[in-house]
Amino acid sequence: MRSWENDPAYQAVERAFINADPFEQVGGPLDVRAVVADIRQGAKDGFLLEEVPWDRFPEGVRVREAMERLHSGDAAVVSALGTLIGLCANDMRAAVAPAVPFLIRMGTDPEGRHHAEALTVVGEVARMWHQGVCTRADMLRFHDDDEWFFEVTGYLQNWSVQAAREAIAADTDLLLPLLDDPDAAVRTATAYALAAASDRAQGILTAFRSRLLSEHNPAARAGLILAIAQLARAHQDQGAVAWMRACWSDPARPPEVRVSAALGWMCLTDLPVPDELRAMLDTLATDETARLMSPLPWMRAVETAKGSGLHSCLRTMLHPGTPGVEDCDDPWS
Repeated sequence: MRSWENDPAYQAVERAFINADPFEQVGGPLDVRAVVADIRQGAKDGFLLEEVPWDRFPEGVRVREAMERLHSGDAAVVSALGTLIGLCANDMRAAVAPAVPFLIRMGTDPEGRHHAEALTVVGEVARMWHQGVCTRADMLRFHDDDEWFFEVTGYLQNWSVQAAREAIAADTDLLLPLLDDPDAAVRTATAYALAAASDRAQGILTAFRSRLLSEHNPAARAGLILAIAQLARAHQDQGAVAWMRACWSDPARPPEVRVSAALGWMCLTDLPVPDELRAMLDTLATDETARLMSPLPWMRAVETAKGSGLHSCLRTMLHPGTPGVEDCDDPWS
């Protein structure tokens, strides 16, 4: 990695976002939302990477190099995807956001491979840094426009996430057919990406619920429930709380659906957790259910060395603010 002090992109971000008012950059060359929105349709479809000003953003040159490797063939794909997901993990999304339209086309290319991996990166770029965050208030949150979050480079992360979410919304029609892909991992990654769309929420929610009726893979079913909850939260879907409650309280539903719906319900409302929900989780949130849900990106983001993502969520949500909860005699520990 080049020295931050000597890199023009880092220096520009420092001047614009740390030493000055970020809102002076709205619509300008350092507004990644504008940069992504200005990528021509022909450039997206033709994978014309040279039309994107990658070097305006810290580590943007690395992202362009990774995208070139992705486009060159299978041998370099894993390494290139690792670079992109690593930048997201390191809280440097501004550089990756312009890659989202190209990653969507990789994920939807019938001749391509690594569809699930590319679409998972799309979903990661479109979310705030959330590793280990599993409170009811924050687990499914994208960002709050009234609160600023800054990346490690000093860039305004709210803009990076918004740029990626808007790119997903623009390509919704490309993504929706993949909810019926033969590969369950692709279906889950597609739901993860679409749950971040900034627009067209009602059509996407309808597609999620329709797919749930025919989904036969337990992990993909759980992923659809979490995707419905996250999209509904972002767009303030008024019926989502009742729908989630109907799911978790229905004994005819599969365990992973009821448990995921319980998580979704807790994230969509601040109502006290009913005894009925706690009793259901005592019975159904087993180690087997946790293992089944562990591949879901929502669960991978909150798993810890002490437990699965599911059990980490339940410890935090059912025992908020309890000192030493990790060590208590608790069914989720």
